[in-house]
Amino acid sequence: MDQKIFIKTFGCQMNEYDSNRIYDTLKKIGYNKTEKYEDADCYLLNTCHIRDKAKEKVYHEIGRVKKSFKLKSKPLIIVAGCVAQAENEEMLKREPYIDLVVGPQSYHKINDIILNYKNKNEKIEETEFDVVSKFEYLSKIKNKSKKISSFLTIQEGCDKFCHFCVVPYTRGPEYSRPFNQILDEAKNLIDNGTKEIFLLGQNVNAYNYKDLRLSNLILEIEKLQGVERIRYTTSHPKDMTEDLIEVYKYSKKLMPLVHLPVQSGSDKVLKLMNRKHNIKTYLETVYKLKKINSKIEFSSDFIIAYPGENEKDFEDTINLINEIKFINSFSFIFSPRPGTVASKLDTLDKKKSLLRLETVQKILFKNQIEMNKSIENKIINVLVENRTDDKTKLFGRSEYMTSVVFYGSDDLIGKIVKVKILKSNQNTLFGTIIDSTHQKVA
Repeated sequence: MDQKIFIKTFGCQMNEYDSNRIYDTLKKIGYNKTEKYEDADCYLLNTCHIRDKAKEKVYHEIGRVKKSFKLKSKPLIIVAGCVAQAENEEMLKREPYIDLVVGPQSYHKINDIILNYKNKNEKIEETEFDVVSKFEYLSKIKNKSKKISSFLTIQEGCDKFCHFCVVPYTRGPEYSRPFNQILDEAKNLIDNGTKEIFLLGQNVNAYNYKDLRLSNLILEIEKLQGVERIRYTTSHPKDMTEDLIEVYKYSKKLMPLVHLPVQSGSDKVLKLMNRKHNIKTYLETVYKLKKINSKIEFSSDFIIAYPGENEKDFEDTINLINEIKFINSFSFIFSPRPGTVASKLDTLDKKKSLLRLETVQKILFKNQIEMNKSIENKIINVLVENRTDDKTKLFGRSEYMTSVVFYGSDDLIGKIVKVKILKSNQNTLFGTIIDSTHQKVA
């Protein structure tokens, strides 16, 4: 069987990692990746349940596919990921065009699921939590990613049960992959040309395998020849342990951007969210990290207009943003997720919520612009990842994950080069390489 599969990925970096591993798995039964969904024999939607109207976006996408294949043979339609986990059999009932529904902890079964479907022509829903078997299976299939910067999942699931979050229900309880299994996959990625390893987990800093923590993993990966940079996301403030903080003192390859979602600057709202941390401990963590390494900067996530947030609570969030000056953050108005505690709460006035979001984003974006402006006329280290979409320039990232664009030759891809930054905007730095003969300005 030689057929083509197209995967559309929604949401987080972990979904991107999962999609790549699904591609690796399906090659075993003759499915090869296509970039053109119109050519696909199998169309897989890897879904995310974090953002608003996630379920409706899936049905909208299925409607678009139906229209595209109206005059062609119908492809095998698979809905995977967190929406699949949350909705499971309901999806098959509501949309007959869907053939298979596969939860995020059942990807290791996907080959058997597809082959069984083809043999019996019966719609299948597979959403059991089986994370141990999943990673045991995936460890036997090489990660084929050849990207300069590659994701590597080390931990899945969550035991925190924040009242707004569906992750404990869609990804299950916290599970940490075996230490050596992760190292083997890291070595494989490096052999494929990866220079930056991005460690992933719903609570990545809760990683704990036989008393080996994220700090141990970072220091072990750092020893591997060929890796130049290490990053991790997403962290929970409660799990920012002393050993992890200490790593920033010794590590030469751990990047100085810490993504540490606070969600709100108000202790009252954090308690309503069941976040299990407060602003005092959050700030203590921030200043400990700053004391250990003055180069460290922070990014965060904010939920604005959470049920119960009043003007003082909102001001507390503004004050926190002004104090820490996050250099890159994500902010959203609260939207209820079905099945969570917060889904039963009364939402705030929409107009007021939008005004608060605009106020927060104005400050956050100002911080981003000022940070980028402060880098102008300075020389920074950039890991070159690829060419820009128009193929005219090189694209890379700074130590703080900021996009950097400049002219240069293909032989610089995969290398860390020095770039003088000449101008900037909110999201991108533009410069000229200074350790090459290519001096043309981007």
